[in-house]
Amino acid sequence: MGASNFTQVISVGVVSFLTGYYVHQWLNSKSSRPRTRSSIRKVTSSSEESTEESFEEDSDDEGIDINSTSLNEIPGEVRMTLVVRQDLKMGKGKAAAQCSHATLALYKKITNPQSDAYNPDMVRRWEYGNGQAKITLQVPNEDEMDTLFAQAISLGVNAYVVHDAGRTQIAAGSATVLGLGPAPKLVLDQITSELKLY
Repeated sequence: MGASNFTQVISVGVVSFLTGYYVHQWLNSKSSRPRTRSSIRKVTSSSEESTEESFEEDSDDEGIDINSTSLNEIPGEVRMTLVVRQDLKMGKGKAAAQCSHATLALYKKITNPQSDAYNPDMVRRWEYGNGQAKITLQVPNEDEMDTLFAQAISLGVNAYVVHDAGRTQIAAGSATVLGLGPAPKLVLDQITSELKLY
C-alpha cells in the first residue's frame, strides 16, 4: 500500500471516528430530554404485523436529512441497506416489520421535494436500475449501529434509525434497524463491508 493510500485510509478513519463521536454525544444530549408529540418524524412499530402509530419522540437522529446528490456521479448498482440489531433477539417477523419501516422512511426522505435529502436521480437509479435492491445485514449492538450511522452521515448517505413502540417483544424506544440509502453499493460497502448477512 502506497504512502498516499495509507494517508487516505487514516484520514477517513479519523474523520469517521470524530464524526461518530460527536454525533453520538449530540444524540445522547437529545435523548435526555422529555418526550413530546410534535418534535420530529419517527416511525415506530407496535407489532410483528407492522401496525404503525404516530408516536413521536424528541430524538433528532432520524430527522437528519443528507444531501446525497454528490453520490450521483458514482457509477454502479444503487441499493438500500438495512442493518438489524442482534442483541435484541427479535423474531424474524418483527425484524421484517422494522426493516419495512426503515425502507419506507428512507424512501419518503429521498422523494420529498421539501427535504434536503431529495434526490430524484438516485431514486430513479434505485427503482429502475436494479429493481429497488435491498440487503439486510446484522450488527451486534446499538453502539455499533451508532457508529455506522455516523459513518453514513460523514459519507453523504441518508440514514434512518427505527425505534420500536415496545408493545410486543422489546422495550419501548429501542433502536431496532438502521436503514441506509438508497446509495451506490460502492459507498455503502465502505460503511458495511465488515457486517454479515442477516
